[in-house]
Amino acid sequence: MEQKKLPNVTIGLVLVIFSFLCCCFGGVPALILSAIAFFVIRKDEKTYLENREGYSNYSTLKTVKILAIVGMIIGILYFIYTLWSINQMGGWDGYMEKVQDAMEQYQ
Repeated sequence: MEQKKLPNVTIGLVLVIFSFLCCCFGGVPALILSAIAFFVIRKDEKTYLENREGYSNYSTLKTVKILAIVGMIIGILYFIYTLWSINQMGGWDGYMEKVQDAMEQYQ
């Protein structure tokens, strides 16, 4: 019997890589991309569990699943850090004042 590859593993890997690249944008894009990758991988995991002998790249699936979980954790932590730093600047109004000052200084 010829073994096939699980179809969404590559898509999940690409999403996880993009989530690591996007983790510096407040955490939300990283969280979204990692969550999508995690749910795509869960679908392939269920497919694999139905037919264990039919697929050959389960080890890659496990690696991508771990990376997706790590990406979600990093996204959540960075989002919490962003909220904390905005709060330390005096809330949203204080944050916007600092941004406005920086823009005026730049011009």
